[in-house]
Amino acid sequence: MQDQEAPAARRGRFISIEGPDGGGKTLIAAALRDALEGRGIRVRLTREPGGTSVGDRVRSIVLDHVPDDQPLAARADALLFAAARAQHVNEVIEPALARGETVICARYADSSVAYQGYGLGLPLDDVVALQAFATGGLLPDRTLLLDLPVEVGLARKQDDERTRFEAGFDVTYHRRVRAGFLAIAAAEPNRYRTIDATAPVDAVLDAALDAVLDLFPGRTEPSRSGLRIRS
Repeated sequence: MQDQEAPAARRGRFISIEGPDGGGKTLIAAALRDALEGRGIRVRLTREPGGTSVGDRVRSIVLDHVPDDQPLAARADALLFAAARAQHVNEVIEPALARGETVICARYADSSVAYQGYGLGLPLDDVVALQAFATGGLLPDRTLLLDLPVEVGLARKQDDERTRFEAGFDVTYHRRVRAGFLAIAAAEPNRYRTIDATAPVDAVLDAALDAVLDLFPGRTEPSRSGLRIRS
């Protein structure tokens, strides 16, 4: 009797976390990973820019670049982010999804639309097309927008945490970025869930988990005692 082939793994779910600076994306991404793993869901946690050796090199260019020292052209900025994203999708995100893992990514393609499109003023159609090319058309199953007023988010950043986007651009720029995220979310209500990031951290996490539960049908209702930030 011949051995039967093992069934192919069910494709995983893809969750991105977006929003203005200071919204707690990295913290909530990690906490959401912990909450889902507590329900028996395999999770790959990653971030952008970064996630690969190539992405980490690009990250050092686009985030640590000093604006007063040969500022990056807006198109160069967009292309660098897109190059890192293309490698990230190819090397990390798509393979994890194919293995049946849930991928949680702190920032993804919508960040480029918000920052380079709405923020820096590049033509939106061009930025959107660039993201489609870089990602091969891969969109998240669910995107969580951690929204908060610009002044609140920037005030949360310590001096040693500031990148060129916080240090090198004025409040008006960041308001355009926030408006961009809100516009993207309004245009894609099936994919987006907007969460008030000014709420206490545990409340933000509860809202984030509630916003993705429908992606995992048949799971037992979580115990709220398990939805806390890992120290």
